[in-house]
Amino acid sequence: MAKNKGITPQSEDFSAWYNEIVYRADLADLSPVRGSMVIKPYGYSLWENIQFNLDQMFKETGHQNLYFPMLIPISFFEREAKHVEGFSPELAVVTHAGGKELEEPLAIRPTSETIIGEMYSKWIQSYRDLPLLYNQWGNVMRWELRTRPFLRTTEFLWQEGHTAHASAEEALAETRQMLEIYAEFAEHFAAIPVVKGEKTEGERFAGAELTLTIEAMMRDTRALQSGTSHYLSTNFAEAFDITFNDVNNDQAFVHTTSWGFSTRFIGAIIMTHGDDKGLILPPRLAPYQLVIVPIYRRNDAESRSRVMAEVKRLATALKDREVRVHVDDREDMSPGRKFNQWEQRGVPLRLEVGPKDLEKGSAPLADRLSGEKRGVALGALSEEVPVALEKFHDALFQRALDFRKAHTFEVDSYAEFKERIEQGWVVATHCGDPASEVQIQEELRATVRCIPVDGPSAEGTVCVHTGRPSGYPRKVIFARAY
Repeated sequence: MAKNKGITPQSEDFSAWYNEIVYRADLADLSPVRGSMVIKPYGYSLWENIQFNLDQMFKETGHQNLYFPMLIPISFFEREAKHVEGFSPELAVVTHAGGKELEEPLAIRPTSETIIGEMYSKWIQSYRDLPLLYNQWGNVMRWELRTRPFLRTTEFLWQEGHTAHASAEEALAETRQMLEIYAEFAEHFAAIPVVKGEKTEGERFAGAELTLTIEAMMRDTRALQSGTSHYLSTNFAEAFDITFNDVNNDQAFVHTTSWGFSTRFIGAIIMTHGDDKGLILPPRLAPYQLVIVPIYRRNDAESRSRVMAEVKRLATALKDREVRVHVDDREDMSPGRKFNQWEQRGVPLRLEVGPKDLEKGSAPLADRLSGEKRGVALGALSEEVPVALEKFHDALFQRALDFRKAHTFEVDSYAEFKERIEQGWVVATHCGDPASEVQIQEELRATVRCIPVDGPSAEGTVCVHTGRPSGYPRKVIFARAY
């Protein structure tokens, strides 16, 4: 297959396509530090839109933002055995500072449960102090051996929520609520259909009793874990002595949760929606929802003046309707090159305005998803564009949902499992034996992504791998994953 405008087609090499798009769309650049990246303004603007909308959803459910230090005493990680076992290979540790060796090494946070547990033990004394509903936006470091921009980097940006509750029921309700928020955000803002489910024991967060996840299918049919919510029971409370006097004046341990969502989600947007021309960005998160390209002869000052006056009027009218508009008035680039660049960068809509369009009173509006152009009356543009953006979102979501449905297969035998896993996701009965999960992963590079919240019942069925009765109430989703 011939390459389209120098971009490797997805069907030829999806990984190469992804890497090329990240840099060609000007989302990020390589950092001098191995495994790290520089997020450029276009990519960071996308993250800011993610952050703003998700933060609003958190605050609407009573959560408050705060901030904890990124340096954590190494001894904190040793208090919760499963936690330290889970994160030890990824820890980056500071041993010297100020020209001297530190008395105790400091870990650069891979996550904040430990330092937050230490502080919660000071802040919580009575049931009247509960619940604590806190979230922080920040960065973390995990020493990854194999890195890829946004998907897996040594340092990345995220939010991590940490709540404390008087009972298991309250904490579990919080855990489920945050999963719903992540799912709603993914679908309503990013046009990414997700499957909500529970992780198996082998896939749980280190130190959690329950991990819930949203899983999304990428255009190469691999799964991407896109947000997780964890019920930690009293594990961290016991490790950090987070106790309170309950309503009966008895001492009890709090029940805690944690939940997180990171710049990895930008990778999800790229790989769920992009095509061989580049990015396709969901309108509700795109840095620019519409780009206006003025077209005029360089040596015709009168033509330029008339076109630019109308372009500025249109841009102002659209901004008044809260449309994010960018006017590309660069003089050193032809309209064709601009069209190609904005296609690569995934802007949902593009308007081309020239002298003939002013005479007709209408201009061509190009749709990045369908590739169609249609004439829109300039006087009606500020009403037309918001409607077009809503239709764009709906079409983008439906496209991704149709793709997932077409590449998800319910199977009843291991032979069929092995055939279908090459084509997408497999829904099958599993016995729940961790050893069986490991064998399947070693043989087929597929893992249990989740036990879906809503999925086919496994009652009366047997495991496709071991032949033993199902270990879960519903069939599970297996997939190859990032």
